[in-house]
Amino acid sequence: MKNKKILFSLTIAVLVIAGLVINSCKKDNQNSVEILLTRGKWQLASVMVYNFVGSSQVGTTDTLNTNCDSTQIFTFNTNNTCGYTNFECIPQKTSGSWTLSSDQLTLISNMFCADTLVGGLPDPKTVQPFINTKIINLGQYSLILQTGDVNTFYTSTTKRRIVQYGFVHQVANSQ
Repeated sequence: MKNKKILFSLTIAVLVIAGLVINSCKKDNQNSVEILLTRGKWQLASVMVYNFVGSSQVGTTDTLNTNCDSTQIFTFNTNNTCGYTNFECIPQKTSGSWTLSSDQLTLISNMFCADTLVGGLPDPKTVQPFINTKIINLGQYSLILQTGDVNTFYTSTTKRRIVQYGFVHQVANSQ
């Protein structure tokens, strides 16, 4: 009789522990980076261009879109689609898909946008501006992305151009 009680108690304990392990290992489909990206719309606040030779910055930092009166919005959806409105201050709505690298430090998007920097007006060229983008900062209120020559490996004579996009969460009007 005593052995049955011990066996019963042991079985209950194993079942409780197994239940805790199974529930604690249950995974969510999204990680914290994905949750932050998809939590709302990101409004462009600044575009900066940095030129380097090797690791040394050369020349001045250029600020782009200073005369743009169009609101530029980058949206990430939970189904891994994304959209950008008014890229490079050109009236346009573009869409594509996005994913994160395995280390969650690189954003990869196949979205195509018209770009005046490449083609100029009146014939802007189509580019994939966020095909290989480093996530520099991502928080509840801000997102900073770097594109261009962001490769980690370069020589001391490699000329590099990095474009940095700064976004803030778009705040809805409370009316």
